[in-house]
Amino acid sequence: MSRVRAAIGSAMTGRPELVTITLAVLLAEGHLLIEDVPGVGKTTLAKSLARTIDGRIGRIQFTPDLLPGDLTGVSIYRAQTHEFEFRPGPVFANVVIGDEINRASPKTQSALLECMEEGQATVDGTTYPMEAPFLVVATQNPVEMEGTYPLPEAQRDRFMARATIGYPDPADEVSMLDRRDDGDPADAILPVTDVATIRRCTAAVRRVHASPSLKRYVVALVGATREHPGVTLGASPRSSLQLLRAARAVAALDGRTHVLPDDVQLLAEPVLAHRLVLSTESRLTGRPATDVVAEIVRDTPVEPAGGRS
Repeated sequence: MSRVRAAIGSAMTGRPELVTITLAVLLAEGHLLIEDVPGVGKTTLAKSLARTIDGRIGRIQFTPDLLPGDLTGVSIYRAQTHEFEFRPGPVFANVVIGDEINRASPKTQSALLECMEEGQATVDGTTYPMEAPFLVVATQNPVEMEGTYPLPEAQRDRFMARATIGYPDPADEVSMLDRRDDGDPADAILPVTDVATIRRCTAAVRRVHASPSLKRYVVALVGATREHPGVTLGASPRSSLQLLRAARAVAALDGRTHVLPDDVQLLAEPVLAHRLVLSTESRLTGRPATDVVAEIVRDTPVEPAGGRS
């Protein structure tokens, strides 16, 4: 996976931890939500990842008039054969790039829900499975709220992690200007792996060892979000599963066969923050969910290795 990391890094400047989170979500068989202001490289990150894999790529530009069938596909009647033929939509791909997902109507957003959670789509009563790997990389702009439909909690919970890119520092921005002289660097990325290799990697990630004390640490972190005074609705049990799966992927990317508390702490914010519903007081004071998660990580003790079984 080092070649994949290097290829994405050639298009993204100055954010190695963001590349790590993105690859962890891929190997942990999750989905990624990239939420940030316009023009900071959300789509570039998604395109770069998609181009490193020699698989099918689907691209969806979400708009208010997008229909569920525009995602999943439609059945067309063929008069010659007197049969219906299924024409799959762009969601039938290994990497699906969804631009500005919050501009689609709730009905269309819900069509994506089954695909993300069940790995399948139902069209006209027939269920069609997705080919593994199947990764949705969705972007949304949290600033322009006119004409948007905020993602409901149930769908936000389907995304394993949420990432933000932020503004680059001056040196990285100058480097970006140099790279753009010859066009979009993401368009120049060539595949460095294939879907069969990704499948083998995801199978290896499932075998990464997590000790009983490490699992208790994950549960303690997630449980603390449900008891925090600044949170109205804490993280779900699905959060525990996805946090552990993502931590296994980070350990594998680091060449280890076991998970460390550091892996969990690295992923706590991107995996948990977007799932929290903050209290009225937190919202009024402008306290972000990321600060709440950081406080929980700081205050939750790590059980020593070899502790109680």
